[in-house]
Amino acid sequence: MTPETRMETRTRLLLVHGSVVNAELTWNAQKPLAERFEIVAPNRRGFPPGPDVERVDFEDEAVWLEQFLEPGTHLVGHSYGGVASLFAAARQPELLRSLTVIEPPAFGIARGRPEVDDFVARIEAHWGQEEREPESFLRGFLSLVGSSIPPGNFTPELLQGARMLMVERSPAEAVIPFDELAAAPFPKLVVSGAHSPVFDAVCDVLEERLGAERAVLPGAGHSVPRLGGPFNELLADFVERAEAQAAGKPDATSTA
Repeated sequence: MTPETRMETRTRLLLVHGSVVNAELTWNAQKPLAERFEIVAPNRRGFPPGPDVERVDFEDEAVWLEQFLEPGTHLVGHSYGGVASLFAAARQPELLRSLTVIEPPAFGIARGRPEVDDFVARIEAHWGQEEREPESFLRGFLSLVGSSIPPGNFTPELLQGARMLMVERSPAEAVIPFDELAAAPFPKLVVSGAHSPVFDAVCDVLEERLGAERAVLPGAGHSVPRLGGPFNELLADFVERAEAQAAGKPDATSTA
Protein backbone atom coordinates (compact mmCIF):
# COMPACT_ATOMS: atom_id res chain seq x y z
CA MET A 1 0.00 0.00 0.00
CA THR A 2 1.44 3.36 -1.02
CA PRO A 3 1.39 6.45 1.21
CA GLU A 4 -1.26 7.92 -1.07
CA THR A 5 -3.66 5.02 -0.54
CA ARG A 6 -2.92 4.26 3.11
CA MET A 7 -5.90 5.08 5.32
CA GLU A 8 -5.42 7.28 8.34
CA THR A 9 -4.76 5.18 11.43
CA ARG A 10 -7.66 5.19 13.87
CA THR A 11 -7.23 5.42 17.62
CA ARG A 12 -7.04 1.83 18.89
CA LEU A 13 -8.97 0.55 21.92
CA LEU A 14 -8.14 -2.92 23.24
CA LEU A 15 -11.04 -4.10 25.42
CA VAL A 16 -10.32 -6.98 27.79
CA HIS A 17 -13.28 -8.78 29.37
CA GLY A 18 -13.38 -10.35 32.80
CA SER A 19 -14.84 -13.54 34.23
CA VAL A 20 -17.92 -15.55 33.24
CA VAL A 21 -18.87 -13.89 29.94
CA ASN A 22 -16.94 -13.32 26.72
CA ALA A 23 -16.06 -10.13 24.87
CA GLU A 24 -19.32 -9.96 22.91
CA LEU A 25 -21.46 -9.89 26.04
CA THR A 26 -19.14 -7.73 28.11
CA TRP A 27 -18.65 -5.01 25.50
CA ASN A 28 -21.93 -5.13 23.61
CA ALA A 29 -22.88 -1.63 24.78
CA GLN A 30 -19.57 -0.27 23.47
CA LYS A 31 -20.38 -1.00 19.81
CA PRO A 32 -21.24 2.68 19.13
CA LEU A 33 -17.63 3.57 19.94
CA ALA A 34 -16.61 1.84 16.70
CA GLU A 35 -17.77 4.95 14.88
CA ARG A 36 -14.92 6.88 16.51
CA PHE A 37 -12.27 4.29 17.32
CA GLU A 38 -10.78 1.01 16.17
CA ILE A 39 -12.18 -1.56 18.62
CA VAL A 40 -10.24 -4.75 19.34
CA ALA A 41 -12.11 -7.04 21.76
CA PRO A 42 -10.66 -10.57 21.81
CA ASN A 43 -12.25 -13.49 23.61
CA ARG A 44 -9.88 -14.66 26.30
CA ARG A 45 -8.83 -18.29 26.33
CA GLY A 46 -11.46 -20.63 27.73
CA PHE A 47 -14.42 -18.48 26.73
CA PRO A 48 -17.00 -19.12 24.00
CA PRO A 49 -16.70 -19.85 21.15
CA GLY A 50 -13.36 -21.39 22.14
CA PRO A 51 -12.93 -24.55 24.23
CA ASP A 52 -12.43 -24.80 28.00
CA VAL A 53 -8.93 -24.49 29.43
CA GLU A 54 -7.53 -26.18 32.53
CA ARG A 55 -6.36 -23.05 34.35
CA VAL A 56 -6.91 -19.27 34.22
CA ASP A 57 -4.15 -17.03 35.61
CA PHE A 58 -4.08 -13.23 35.36
CA GLU A 59 -0.30 -13.17 34.82
CA ASP A 60 -0.54 -15.66 31.96
CA GLU A 61 -3.39 -13.59 30.51
CA ALA A 62 -1.16 -10.50 30.58
CA VAL A 63 1.43 -12.29 28.45
CA TRP A 64 -1.29 -13.55 26.07
CA LEU A 65 -2.56 -9.99 25.62
CA GLU A 66 0.76 -8.84 24.20
CA GLN A 67 -0.17 -10.15 20.75
CA PHE A 68 -2.90 -7.49 20.59
CA LEU A 69 -0.77 -4.58 21.75
CA GLU A 70 0.48 -2.13 19.14
CA PRO A 71 2.10 1.27 19.59
CA GLY A 72 -0.52 3.78 20.68
CA THR A 73 -2.98 1.24 22.15
CA HIS A 74 -5.52 2.37 24.75
CA LEU A 75 -5.91 -0.65 27.05
CA VAL A 76 -9.26 -1.10 28.84
CA GLY A 77 -9.82 -3.98 31.26
CA HIS A 78 -12.93 -4.98 33.18
CA SER A 79 -12.86 -7.07 36.36
CA TYR A 80 -10.44 -10.03 36.02
CA GLY A 81 -9.44 -8.56 32.68
CA GLY A 82 -8.53 -5.39 34.56
CA VAL A 83 -6.08 -7.30 36.73
CA ALA A 84 -4.51 -8.86 33.63
CA SER A 85 -4.40 -5.42 32.00
CA LEU A 86 -2.47 -3.94 34.93
CA PHE A 87 0.22 -6.58 34.47
CA ALA A 88 0.22 -6.22 30.68
CA ALA A 89 0.62 -2.44 30.98
CA ALA A 90 3.58 -2.86 33.30
CA ARG A 91 5.21 -5.34 30.90
CA GLN A 92 4.82 -3.19 27.77
CA PRO A 93 4.40 0.45 28.89
CA GLU A 94 6.01 1.79 25.73
CA LEU A 95 3.11 0.48 23.63
CA LEU A 96 0.32 2.12 25.61
CA ARG A 97 -1.32 5.49 25.11
CA SER A 98 -3.57 5.03 28.17
CA LEU A 99 -4.84 2.46 30.67
CA THR A 100 -8.39 2.14 32.02
CA VAL A 101 -9.41 -0.47 34.59
CA ILE A 102 -12.97 -1.08 35.77
CA GLU A 103 -13.32 -2.64 39.22
CA PRO A 104 -10.34 -5.01 39.00
CA PRO A 105 -10.69 -7.50 41.88
CA ALA A 106 -7.13 -7.07 43.14
CA PHE A 107 -8.39 -7.34 46.70
CA GLY A 108 -4.95 -7.98 48.15
CA ILE A 109 -3.93 -4.34 47.69
CA ALA A 110 -6.66 -3.24 50.13
CA ARG A 111 -6.07 -5.88 52.81
CA GLY A 112 -6.29 -4.64 56.36
CA ARG A 113 -9.67 -2.97 55.88
CA PRO A 114 -12.36 -4.98 57.72
CA GLU A 115 -14.82 -4.97 54.84
CA VAL A 116 -12.14 -6.20 52.42
CA ASP A 117 -10.81 -8.90 54.74
CA ASP A 118 -14.36 -10.15 55.39
CA PHE A 119 -15.16 -10.22 51.67
CA VAL A 120 -11.96 -12.09 50.80
CA ALA A 121 -12.76 -14.65 53.49
CA ARG A 122 -16.21 -15.20 51.96
CA ILE A 123 -14.75 -15.49 48.45
CA GLU A 124 -12.16 -17.99 49.64
CA ALA A 125 -14.86 -20.00 51.40
CA HIS A 126 -16.90 -20.04 48.19
CA TRP A 127 -13.92 -21.34 46.20
CA GLY A 128 -13.12 -23.84 48.92
CA GLN A 129 -16.38 -25.76 48.68
CA GLU A 130 -15.81 -29.49 48.26
CA GLU A 131 -18.93 -29.97 46.14
CA ARG A 132 -18.87 -27.45 43.28
CA GLU A 133 -21.51 -27.60 40.57
CA PRO A 134 -21.07 -24.89 37.89
CA GLU A 135 -24.55 -23.34 38.00
CA SER A 136 -24.85 -23.02 41.77
CA PHE A 137 -21.21 -21.90 41.98
CA LEU A 138 -21.87 -19.14 39.46
CA ARG A 139 -25.04 -17.97 41.19
CA GLY A 140 -23.16 -17.65 44.46
CA PHE A 141 -20.30 -15.79 42.82
CA LEU A 142 -22.55 -13.29 41.03
CA SER A 143 -24.33 -12.55 44.28
CA LEU A 144 -21.02 -11.95 46.05
CA VAL A 145 -19.58 -9.50 43.50
CA GLY A 146 -22.75 -7.53 42.80
CA SER A 147 -23.52 -8.72 39.27
CA SER A 148 -27.05 -9.43 38.11
CA ILE A 149 -28.15 -13.07 38.01
CA PRO A 150 -29.93 -14.05 34.77
CA PRO A 151 -33.38 -15.57 35.30
CA GLY A 152 -34.13 -19.17 34.37
CA ASN A 153 -31.66 -21.83 33.35
CA PHE A 154 -28.14 -20.80 32.43
CA THR A 155 -27.09 -21.06 28.80
CA PRO A 156 -24.26 -23.40 27.76
CA GLU A 157 -22.09 -20.29 27.32
CA LEU A 158 -22.69 -19.15 30.90
CA LEU A 159 -22.00 -22.64 32.20
CA GLN A 160 -18.70 -22.62 30.33
CA GLY A 161 -17.94 -19.28 31.97
CA ALA A 162 -18.76 -20.83 35.33
CA ARG A 163 -16.31 -23.68 34.70
CA MET A 164 -13.60 -21.15 33.87
CA LEU A 165 -14.43 -19.22 37.01
CA MET A 166 -13.87 -22.36 39.05
CA VAL A 167 -10.31 -22.75 37.73
CA GLU A 168 -9.26 -19.11 38.10
CA ARG A 169 -6.25 -18.14 40.13
CA SER A 170 -7.56 -15.86 42.85
CA PRO A 171 -7.06 -12.20 41.86
CA ALA A 172 -6.56 -11.45 45.56
CA GLU A 173 -3.10 -12.98 45.07
CA ALA A 174 -2.12 -10.30 42.56
CA VAL A 175 0.94 -8.28 43.56
CA ILE A 176 0.32 -5.23 41.40
CA PRO A 177 3.52 -3.72 39.90
CA PHE A 178 2.79 -0.26 41.27
CA ASP A 179 6.27 1.20 40.77
CA GLU A 180 6.41 0.31 37.08
CA LEU A 181 2.87 1.54 36.45
CA ALA A 182 3.28 4.78 38.37
CA ALA A 183 6.46 5.53 36.44
CA ALA A 184 4.81 4.90 33.06
CA PRO A 185 3.97 8.19 31.31
CA PHE A 186 0.56 7.24 29.95
CA PRO A 187 -2.63 8.43 31.74
CA LYS A 188 -4.54 6.00 33.92
CA LEU A 189 -8.25 5.87 34.73
CA VAL A 190 -9.92 3.79 37.46
CA VAL A 191 -13.69 3.28 37.31
CA SER A 192 -16.06 1.84 39.90
CA GLY A 193 -19.80 1.30 40.07
CA ALA A 194 -20.78 2.68 43.52
CA HIS A 195 -22.24 -0.64 44.66
CA SER A 196 -19.54 -2.15 46.89
CA PRO A 197 -17.25 -0.68 49.56
CA VAL A 198 -14.82 -3.49 48.77
CA PHE A 199 -14.41 -2.57 45.10
CA ASP A 200 -14.37 1.09 46.13
CA ALA A 201 -11.46 0.37 48.46
CA VAL A 202 -9.49 -1.39 45.73
CA CYS A 203 -10.14 1.44 43.28
CA ASP A 204 -9.16 4.05 45.87
CA VAL A 205 -5.78 2.35 46.36
CA LEU A 206 -5.23 2.18 42.60
CA GLU A 207 -6.11 5.85 42.23
CA GLU A 208 -3.61 6.83 44.90
CA ARG A 209 -0.76 4.49 43.98
CA LEU A 210 -0.99 5.04 40.22
CA GLY A 211 -1.76 8.75 40.24
CA ALA A 212 -4.86 7.83 38.27
CA GLU A 213 -8.02 9.68 37.42
CA ARG A 214 -11.05 8.27 39.22
CA ALA A 215 -14.65 7.97 38.04
CA VAL A 216 -17.75 6.50 39.67
CA LEU A 217 -20.67 5.38 37.50
CA PRO A 218 -23.61 3.94 39.46
CA GLY A 219 -26.48 1.95 38.05
CA ALA A 220 -25.06 -1.33 36.75
CA GLY A 221 -23.31 -2.78 39.79
CA HIS A 222 -20.05 -4.49 38.89
CA SER A 223 -20.99 -4.57 35.19
CA VAL A 224 -20.20 -0.90 34.58
CA PRO A 225 -19.71 -1.20 30.77
CA ARG A 226 -23.35 -2.27 30.43
CA LEU A 227 -24.36 1.31 31.23
CA GLY A 228 -23.51 2.14 27.63
CA GLY A 229 -23.78 5.88 27.06
CA PRO A 230 -22.38 7.25 30.34
CA PHE A 231 -19.45 4.84 30.32
CA ASN A 232 -18.83 5.34 26.60
CA GLU A 233 -18.75 9.11 27.02
CA LEU A 234 -16.36 8.84 29.96
CA LEU A 235 -14.03 6.49 28.09
CA ALA A 236 -14.10 8.47 24.84
CA ASP A 237 -13.29 11.72 26.66
CA PHE A 238 -10.41 10.10 28.54
CA VAL A 239 -8.98 8.48 25.40
CA GLU A 240 -9.20 11.68 23.38
CA ARG A 241 -7.47 13.65 26.12
CA ALA A 242 -4.73 11.01 26.24
CA GLU A 243 -4.33 11.33 22.47
CA ALA A 244 -4.06 15.11 22.77
CA GLN A 245 -1.48 14.74 25.55
CA ALA A 246 0.61 12.37 23.44
CA ALA A 247 0.48 14.78 20.54
CA GLY A 248 1.49 17.69 22.75
CA LYS A 249 -1.76 19.52 22.08
CA PRO A 250 -3.66 21.67 24.59
CA ASP A 251 -6.26 19.66 26.50
CA ALA A 252 -9.37 20.93 24.78
CA THR A 253 -11.48 17.78 24.94
CA SER A 254 -12.02 17.47 28.67
CA THR A 255 -15.57 17.91 29.87
CA ALA A 256 -14.48 18.23 33.47
